[in-house]
Amino acid sequence: MIDIHTHLLPGVDDGSPSREKSLPVLHEFRQAGVRTVVCTPHLNASRAGAAPFEHHAALLQDLRADAPAGLTLEQGWEIMLDMPGADLSDPRLGLAGSRALLVEFQHSNLPPNASAELFRIRMSGRVPVVAHPERYVGCTVENVRDWKRSGAVIQMDVTAILGGRRISELTRRLLAEGLCDIFASDTHVDKRSLGPVRQWLRDVGSETHAKLLTHTNAARVLANDEPIEVPPLVTNRGIIARLRELLFRSK
Repeated sequence: MIDIHTHLLPGVDDGSPSREKSLPVLHEFRQAGVRTVVCTPHLNASRAGAAPFEHHAALLQDLRADAPAGLTLEQGWEIMLDMPGADLSDPRLGLAGSRALLVEFQHSNLPPNASAELFRIRMSGRVPVVAHPERYVGCTVENVRDWKRSGAVIQMDVTAILGGRRISELTRRLLAEGLCDIFASDTHVDKRSLGPVRQWLRDVGSETHAKLLTHTNAARVLANDEPIEVPPLVTNRGIIARLRELLFRSK
């Protein structure tokens, strides 16, 4: 599995406060079958030109020194699109050095020009990967479909379907329409992990769903290839309860 959205780089945002907190999570991920983790600390697009690249590279190197064998750690960013037209051309902004940029919008204020901005980013030679569309107030299935037409890749958080009524309903509709390309943990040193979600996808969908959403499409995006279309996945309350059981059972 490949996790393209985590907040495990210590001491830089609202995620892990220290390497001592990050390392147990990395060991749990490795045991669950994760092979690549991209660390994606928060960054405003308006501050992209002043991003602390060297500092974060040093922190990542330190974390790699004690990471479990067989687990690859890569650098990236979760870029808040706080202004249109920001220069995001620096190759160091990409996920694991790829053309893909993990981007997000303000949760309570989805901009009316979101599709246009994603299209602009795509036309600039980068691939916008929209993080957790289910969180954005006012976001609809039609919005997400339009984002994909604009050239965006859609990344959903593993606990999305367990959210409040609005979030859960939107998540279920996005899955049923085949509009989610990649699952990621978005872990902030908590229980969110791809391992239980892979098992859940096998239980409620198919091995195809599990592979595409937890490995294949992430690998393709990091290799600068287009994601493969994910078949529709219909869920129900019993299936949702199964995911909660897998995610939150004692480890």
